[in-house]
Amino acid sequence: MQKINVLGIHFDNVTKKEATDLAFSYIENGTQALAVTPNAEILELCLEKPNVKKAVLSAQIILPDGEGALWAAKKLGTPLREKVAGVEFGEEIARRAAECSKSLFLLGGKAGVAEEAAKKLTSRFPTLKIAGVHDGYFNREGEENAHIIAKINESGADILFVCLGAPAQEQWACENRGALTAPKLIACLGGSLDIYAGKTHRAPKLFIKLRAEWLYRLLREPRRIVRMVRLPKFIKSVKKHIKLQNEV
Repeated sequence: MQKINVLGIHFDNVTKKEATDLAFSYIENGTQALAVTPNAEILELCLEKPNVKKAVLSAQIILPDGEGALWAAKKLGTPLREKVAGVEFGEEIARRAAECSKSLFLLGGKAGVAEEAAKKLTSRFPTLKIAGVHDGYFNREGEENAHIIAKINESGADILFVCLGAPAQEQWACENRGALTAPKLIACLGGSLDIYAGKTHRAPKLFIKLRAEWLYRLLREPRRIVRMVRLPKFIKSVKKHIKLQNEV
């Protein structure tokens, strides 16, 4: 698969179907893959924090979740084919897993969210096997962390959805994937479990068409403004990079 470099993060230049095919190629081959879906906020965070960038770059599959990544790629002269939103990627993985008899473990969300997400997913995909669930509120070090990892491994899950919020989920997956011996696909999907469970909703199609999902999220959750202050910094970083390219 072609890789597109956007501010040092190497995105897979794929469609949603191709991304799913790529993920399942690892599962079928028995080779573990980590999949991440950075948006503009995470790209800017990667520039600010080397440990976050290291975690993101440890992934075998890197997909552009958000118009910001597509905008930056186009401005830098290396356009990406399409946005692959994490929530949609996860849905396609669940759909394919149901078809291929692969099992899924859901990790993340508040108490009860993963259970509800499992119910909603299996109602959509009746043959989907849910190997296990656990909320995202646990000590990510020491004995409790080891217990969660053991639970995932003992479940025999082929696929693990890690929904702990970025960048915590990417860092946790990067640090613990060596101990996660059962799952062959570890996908970091942010708040996807809340959406699958019906606790929150994606932006209406009009917002998506206008490439303004970020605005819908901000209107629904004004507290996100703290995170979105990175967006102007991201735009500035892209312009700076373009300037440096032109000077070479």
